[in-house]
Amino acid sequence: MNLPKAKNTFCPKCNKHTIQKISIYKAGKRRGMAAGERRHAQRKKGYGGQKFPKLAKPAKTTKKVTQVLTCPDCNKKMMKKGIRIRKFELVAK
Repeated sequence: MNLPKAKNTFCPKCNKHTIQKISIYKAGKRRGMAAGERRHAQRKKGYGGQKFPKLAKPAKTTKKVTQVLTCPDCNKKMMKKGIRIRKFELVAK
């Protein structure tokens, strides 16, 4: 699915419509010292291996893509609800 790199959308902070840039959300780097990571490592440690069985075949064939809209006036970022799609591309309109 091809989407434009910018689109005219309402900005709740400016309280008006502006032409906003669209980008794709990418998750940040996982922190090894985060509480959940430490807990997972602790439960995996020792005999017995994996905490839960690794899936042999993934259930879903697509990933959810979340769009991030950035207002040019106030630089506020808004996230749109993720859509499940196989191929997602931003094109200049």
